[in-house]
Amino acid sequence: MSQDLLARFNATGTADEAERTDLLGALLGQMGESVVIKPVLRCDYGYNISIGARTFINYDCTFLDCSTIAIGEEVQIAPNVQIYTATHPLDAATRRSGVEYALPVRIGDGAWIGGGAIVCPGVSIGENSVIGAGSVVTKDIPPNVLAAGNPARVIRQL
Repeated sequence: MSQDLLARFNATGTADEAERTDLLGALLGQMGESVVIKPVLRCDYGYNISIGARTFINYDCTFLDCSTIAIGEEVQIAPNVQIYTATHPLDAATRRSGVEYALPVRIGDGAWIGGGAIVCPGVSIGENSVIGAGSVVTKDIPPNVLAAGNPARVIRQL
């Protein structure tokens, strides 16, 4: 069902904001007021994603929500951001057996995730923090900092 809702959402026209909002309401686990998500959106299930009020998610984002993705209020997510909860064992024999698991991701209120950034499984990004474009976030980022790079590291306090 989630993939059908996504296909319908992604096929909406530019004037179909009310329809997009209705489809997202049916797809997502929780969605605050005045959330804007631009198509194309990709996710696994949808119901594991919660998005706080007044959050903006730009075009072509991918959220692999095998575990929870909690996005706070007034978050800005740029185009082509990828948020992953799915992960696999490092041991090759275990990985070949088909074992996989997922770790939750949390993005605090007021954060800004720059274009093309990747947020890895189990990561929390603190409120008001900024993640530079193209960064790969492999570890928790504290509140009120600018972090960038691969792997992302704190550049300075905000």
